[in-house]
Amino acid sequence: MSKIVVAATPVHGHVAPLLAVAADLVGRGHEVTVLTGMRFKERTEAVGAYFTALPEEADYDERLMNREFPGRCLLPPGPAQIGFDVKYVFGDPVPAQYEALRRLLADFPATAVISDALFMGALPLSLASGPETRPVTVSLGITPLFPATGWGPEVHVDAQEHLEKVFESVGVTLPGFVLNSLITVPDHYLQLTIPEFEFPRDDLPSSFRFVGPLPSAPAETFEQPSWWQELLDGRPVVVTTQGTFANVDLEELVIPTVRVLGDSDVLVVAATARPDGAEEVRNLMGNVPDNARLADFIPFDMLLPFADVLVTNGGYGGVHTALRHGVPLVVGGATEDKPLVAARVEWSGSGVNLGTARPDDATLRSAVDTVLSTPSYRTRAQKLRDEFPRFDALESIAKLVDGA
Repeated sequence: MSKIVVAATPVHGHVAPLLAVAADLVGRGHEVTVLTGMRFKERTEAVGAYFTALPEEADYDERLMNREFPGRCLLPPGPAQIGFDVKYVFGDPVPAQYEALRRLLADFPATAVISDALFMGALPLSLASGPETRPVTVSLGITPLFPATGWGPEVHVDAQEHLEKVFESVGVTLPGFVLNSLITVPDHYLQLTIPEFEFPRDDLPSSFRFVGPLPSAPAETFEQPSWWQELLDGRPVVVTTQGTFANVDLEELVIPTVRVLGDSDVLVVAATARPDGAEEVRNLMGNVPDNARLADFIPFDMLLPFADVLVTNGGYGGVHTALRHGVPLVVGGATEDKPLVAARVEWSGSGVNLGTARPDDATLRSAVDTVLSTPSYRTRAQKLRDEFPRFDALESIAKLVDGA
């Protein structure tokens, strides 16, 4: 069996899928070391992998982004904030990430390095020497593909110039635009979706492949709430969530969904994904509508089979979980990659793109009513669902590792 390094940006949405890959490889008998942030040590060891901490200068807590990256909160969501993130959140850690990888590989001679696409410290490994003298590099696309153009020249040029200097500091040269290099530089780039959920492109290299989304993590012990049988009472079920990261302010999407549907003949389930989420919704709303059910955590693979629509801010993993169950969507997100995800939901015909993280009541109500009353959204979501079994991401990754 092989030695494998799995490297993940120290952000929950990046670490979780990489740990799923690590767990699968461990289960296949490989020896796996995970390089990521210190707060993920226990979770790494729980899947049977070894843990190596990123150095402090490359480690941060995404729950405290305003403290970790002063000035970020002053920028509007969209191209300006994405440009900031590319430069400082993902770009500046490159030297420390790369050095950590080199030290790790000196002690743990791996045949393959698997990283999330925004762990940019893996790029110098590919650029510094040919594949015959280093591990095979595999990059996983855990977010939608970034557009080759369209940021606006001021963001595009600024981020590019910043990253070129960062990479020059470790002795390598970016071969082109940095967001294209994320795809073209690794030996293999595996996009964790299906082709039908990605805009067509004719500029992708032969090393690029769609492998489908990762399977959902096995549900932990879950005790069904007292209202669970109401999911079967014949009313349409509307589930709303802001995912596991951008859920600090539940008044963006979760609370408005509960409020505007309070007089509808639907069952609204607010899955807050926070240990105090249900209580916060009660406190902020005062009077919770009779047709609403609140929960801190509910395994989506158990809940979504009952859902008629998911109202979400557009996390890549959550959207794919909905599509895996053929559930159409209403999506409204403004930060990280969420506008890119929402655009793909709209383009694929599987839901409505609100175009904002804070929709007004009329817009939100209209979007939910439209998805519930227009069969084509569910039909399209189900067609995407039917494409999923053609792909097996974990098997695709394992074959690359076995051939390394």
